[in-house]
Order: sequence, then C-alpha cells, then structure tokens
Amino acid sequence: MSGPEGTETAPPSGGSVLPAGLTRALDAIRSGAYVVDELGCILAVNAAAEGLLGRSAAELLGHDAHDLLHCDAHGHPLPHSQCAMRKAFHAGRAAQARHSYFLAGDGTVLPVSWMITPYDIGGEGSATLVVFHTADSPAEESGPDGPRTIALSELERLALLAETTGRLTSTLDVDEAVRRLVELVVPRLADWVVVDLITERDEVWRHTVVHAEGDDLVELEELKGPMPPVPAQSPMPLSRALRGAASTLAAPRTYQREPDSGIAVEQRRLFDHTGMHSAAIAPIRSSREVLGALTLGRTENPVEFTTDDLPLLEDIARRAGLALDNARLYQRQRKVAETMQNHLLPQMPGVPDLQMTVRYLPAPDASQVGGDWYDAFPLADGSTALAIGDVVGHDLEAAAGMAQVRNMLRAYAWAQQEPPSRIVERLDAAIQHITDVSMATLIYGRLQQADDGTWRLSWTNAGHPPPLLVSRDGVTTYLTDGHGILLGTGVGKGRPDATVALPPGSTLILYTDGLIEATGRTLDTGMQLLRKHAAALIHRPLPAFTDHLLRRVRSPRNDDDVALLALRTP
Repeated sequence: MSGPEGTETAPPSGGSVLPAGLTRALDAIRSGAYVVDELGCILAVNAAAEGLLGRSAAELLGHDAHDLLHCDAHGHPLPHSQCAMRKAFHAGRAAQARHSYFLAGDGTVLPVSWMITPYDIGGEGSATLVVFHTADSPAEESGPDGPRTIALSELERLALLAETTGRLTSTLDVDEAVRRLVELVVPRLADWVVVDLITERDEVWRHTVVHAEGDDLVELEELKGPMPPVPAQSPMPLSRALRGAASTLAAPRTYQREPDSGIAVEQRRLFDHTGMHSAAIAPIRSSREVLGALTLGRTENPVEFTTDDLPLLEDIARRAGLALDNARLYQRQRKVAETMQNHLLPQMPGVPDLQMTVRYLPAPDASQVGGDWYDAFPLADGSTALAIGDVVGHDLEAAAGMAQVRNMLRAYAWAQQEPPSRIVERLDAAIQHITDVSMATLIYGRLQQADDGTWRLSWTNAGHPPPLLVSRDGVTTYLTDGHGILLGTGVGKGRPDATVALPPGSTLILYTDGLIEATGRTLDTGMQLLRKHAAALIHRPLPAFTDHLLRRVRSPRNDDDVALLALRTP
C-alpha cells in the first residue's frame, strides 16, 4: 500500500521492490512518476502520479501500465501497435511524447506529455521510469534581448532530472558519480562544470574542473586540488554554498574586489583561467551534512545564468548529494570491513627456503568480509601447518565464524601431535557444539622437509576444492586424495589422510571455490581454466604468478569472495 510519501509494498505480481533510496528519489521528481518492470507492470508510484491519475497506489501496483492507463483521445483502449511508449519500452530506449492520453480513475481522459527512460533498480531484471505531466511549459522565457533561462521545456527538464536520478543512484563510487554528473550537465546546460567536495576531515578539495570542447570533455588538472578552509562568515557565493546556504549567481566582477578569504582567491583564479562570464553555484547536500558545491559556468554560450535557472541547478545538486552520500557511506563501510578482514587474516610465517604468497579478494556485492580464509603457522615439531577454508556466508557472521574455526584449528594443531585427519576430526566435533558455524569446508596439511632437502605434504580434505600442484615445467596435477565430507554434517565418519612429495621448483595452490565458480560456468570448466593458466604462468615469480592467476581465472561474474595460498619449493 502507498503511504503519504508514495512508498510502496511488494506488487501483487510478486515483482521486485525498489530500494528505499530509489523510492525517495522517485518522490523527489515532483511530477507524476512510476516505475515498471520488464513486463510493463507497475512496481512503484509516487504521490504526484496518484493525484494526477485519481488512483491510489493499491489500484496501480502490479498492473500492466499500458492496459490500465493508455488510451486514445476518446478514452478507448489503445492497441499495442499504436502505442509509442510501448514501442520504446520494448526497445529499451529513452523516448518522449507531448500529446498522449491516460485514463484517470474516474473514467475521464487526461491529456499528458510523457518521458520514459531505462532505470536501474539494482539486482536482477530491468526496469523503466515513466515521468508525465498534464501540460508543457514554453521552451524558454524570452526578454527584449533574447532568451533568458536554460532553454529546456518542462518535459526536457523532467527528463534531465529523471536521467540524473537514474544514473547517479546506480553507482556507489564517488568518482564515478561525479563523472556521470559532469556528462549530464556539460554541454547541455553549461560550458564548464566545477565540483568542490568536502572530505570527511572537513577539508575542501576541488575534485573536478571540466570544459566542453566540441564533443569532448577536457579536464583541467592544474585547477584541481586542495582548497583553503571554508570561512565562517564570508558572503561570497562559493563560500556560502560550501556552508550549505542557498544557490546563487556569480560573475568575474564578483571576485574582483579585495578577497575576503583564500577561497575567494582561488575563485578569482578560476574565472581568470577559464574565461567564464557567468556562473551558477549550488550546494551539494545530503540529509545530514554539506558535501560540497556544484558550479556551472558559461564562456561560449553568451546567455547569462539568471535566478530562474537556479531551481533546476538545485534539483540536480540535490540528486548528486543523495548519490554521493550513499557512495561515501558504502565506501566507509567497505573500509571498516576490509580493515576487519585484514586483521582477521594472519600474516604468513617465514619458512627457510620456501616461498609463500597469499591473496584475499572480497565478494564484490557484499560487505567486504566473508567466510573464506587461509592460514599457515609453525608447529611444535618444526613442520609448517597449511590451511584453506570456507565458512558458509559473505557477511560479518561468516567472518566471525571463520575466526572461530581458524583459532580452534590452530589450538588443536599445536597441542596435538597427530595426523591432519585426526586434527580435523577433533575440529569438526567441536564446532558443532561451541560455535554458530553451520557448515564449512577445509583443507588442513602439514609440510615437512626431509633430511635430503625434499618437501612432503600430508593433508586431509573436508569437502574443499582439491589443491593444484604445478611442476617447474608446467605439468599440473589436482591432489584429489584425502577427500572427505565437509564440516558440520554431524556424521562421525573417519577422515582419510594423503601424502605427496613436492618436486623441486614446484608450486602448490590452495584456493577457495570463488576462484573457479561463476554464474554460467561449470565447476569442471573453472578447474580446467585454473590448470591451464597456472601452467602458463609457472615461470613468473610467485607474487606475480598469484596476481595474474587471480585476474585470469576469477570470472567478472563471480559473486563470491576468494582466498588463495600459493607456495613454491626451492
């Protein structure tokens, strides 16, 4: 059901529900707007659309928009073949029309102008945004000296705002969001765009200075960089915007007077260097704080900005603020999670005459922590323990479970001078009673150097992908022996051990399934890919070998984290 803000529940058709952030963006469009799924069924609707159509959200959600709304001038149903919106919808492209008709809830015919554009709602499937209103505005206001405002009709303005919302809210990267913002406003609205951002340490950074030269966007690196602090009382336009005050206009003469701050000096430098004769400046704000300022400037375009242009600039800056705030929150969470993961994963011990390299890559769409892990540590008898494992999950709970399993394994391995199989049996029995781990896979092995200098590996495998051994001349062998059931099943079955000699110059690869698994790719295909690239890269130094192997084998469609431990004998 729709609330007072036009929020939605799951549609009757069982389609996806828009994330809350995108729902707020839909309400911010200030005109009738709704989103349809790939079948044309309405997923979400804002309050303005409910009012214009005289229909509640409950009467709209889940219904085919064409069948419910589209009609001719007499209110008769519009055939699919005659509907321009439906043709563009199926083609997956943006389109607009000035003279169409929707059927209101009371049976009256509503003349409308509409615009549609593909809309990213995240997750699987595609969506389309429809924005409509009942009348067009003039393309521009004219005075005695010609056009005075940004030359956009109301429909074009709504289309720009809808495109801004869709493009900016579909990324969680600050730099990418700013790049998309630049492409939206230059050269459509201005010849120059300047983005100043306030960092989390309250420092101002001139992030972007871009000029439109024909079809190319040229960035002026010499004008970018740190800025002086924001003055507390300065009435100058940029200083006011960076304090969150209302948008305002600026021109070269604005900064010709005696500068009242370092920011004013930088602004004079900006106008002198770019030749802008007119600029409009708006604050970029989130619901919590001021994030920066957006400046649009004109050089080639002789029309000066006026106060009539500021509402559109403010609408764009407001959407930019929403996107940048979401991106910053995501990156902050990612940094915290990565720091936690780095502390959970151990440093590798130094083993004489043995090279060892480890890598961990988090799941791309998770909170950057997960259940994949590696370990290596010295044992009391002088041998070296090796482990690689995967606790089910890609979140903080999985990371906590991973830390429990790893620490318990270390304790058992150090205290009990037993074969790997017996150590894992003890571990399996314990985790079922004293941890929250429901299921996990693991390889645990002991690496020992014989008196003649050769290395031998003894291991047991609890449901994990088999290690790969690569000889110095590129011969590959999967170590499939020693394989038993995964941890957490409750089956008290004995586990096997296996032993292999590691030839001189050979490389052993322990990895988690995120390296070889991917949507649309079989496990066998992933294992063959790993075997093929490991053989081709074997001549490289171990760190480079590991990095290239990750890039080549891990699928871009992978949604799992990856842990990898590689060691090379002398």
